[in-house]
Order: sequence, then C-alpha cells, then structure tokens
Amino acid sequence: MAIVSSASAGLRAASRATIVQLRAPGLSTNALEKEAGVLVGSASVPVLVSSRCDVALATRAAGVNLPEGDMSVADARALLGRSLVGRSVHSIEAAQLAENEGADYVIFGPVWVTASHPGVKPAGLDALAELVRSVRIPVLAIGGVTEARVDEILAVGAAGYAAIRLFE
Repeated sequence: MAIVSSASAGLRAASRATIVQLRAPGLSTNALEKEAGVLVGSASVPVLVSSRCDVALATRAAGVNLPEGDMSVADARALLGRSLVGRSVHSIEAAQLAENEGADYVIFGPVWVTASHPGVKPAGLDALAELVRSVRIPVLAIGGVTEARVDEILAVGAAGYAAIRLFE
C-alpha cells in the first residue's frame, strides 16, 4: 500500500502499489475531495481515503483507513457498507478490537525507526509476528519499510506492507 498526500503522487505510486491511500490531513474537505476524485478516477488500483468516510463516499473510493484514535471501525462500516475499512494500530489489543469491529485489515507499526514518526520507539519484527498470530485479518507492516525488508515482513506472516517513502 502506497500512502500518498496528493493525486499526482498516488498516480505515480499506482504503477508499483496494489492499493493507494490518500492521506492529506492539511487539506480542506473541498481540496481533499478534489484530490481523491482525480485519484479514484485515474488510478489503476483501489484508492482509500484516510480518516474521511464522507470523502470516500463522495468520490466512490474503495474505502477508508482509520487512525487508531479515529471513529470506530463499526461506525465506519455502518456508513460504508461493503467498502474496505482498515485501521492503523500500535498494539495487539487495538488490532483485536479492530478485527472484532469488522476491519478488513490492520496496519501495524512503526516496525522500524521512521522519519515520519520521529522519537517513536519501533515495535520490531518480533512484535509484528506476534500481532500477525493474534488476528485472522491481514496485517500490513509500516514504519521504516525498505525493499530489503520486504522478505522479512512476509516471512513473519504479514500480508504485506504500507509505506510512504518507498513509493515517492
């Protein structure tokens, strides 16, 4: 999953990613809807909108990814029906709650040190493996993901990875 802040970045990333998440918290609702609309209308892969069910619905995006402190997965599911609903998590308990509320997947991290979350202690590969074993839904690793680490991520049972810089 490529995490991008604009439609143009998403369209570039779509050639290498299986899904694109538009995460642009600094944009107004109107600007976010325009960016998402362009991306949904032009991308060759499914598009998720971060944290904004309204924008996902308005643009016919494939769904949303919700930060851990955001609205409940159950409430998002009620709004979006069969659309994809994912949750970014930092613990096994949060992943299990997301699964119980109906999340389609979770993103766990940061697994390694990452510039996008300076000062946050990475969870590590062992924690990723433990979280993968604790839920039945797909788990994506995030945080410090590089091409050299993809095999490690998959070896512990994760379904894949989400990244920002890897797709820039």
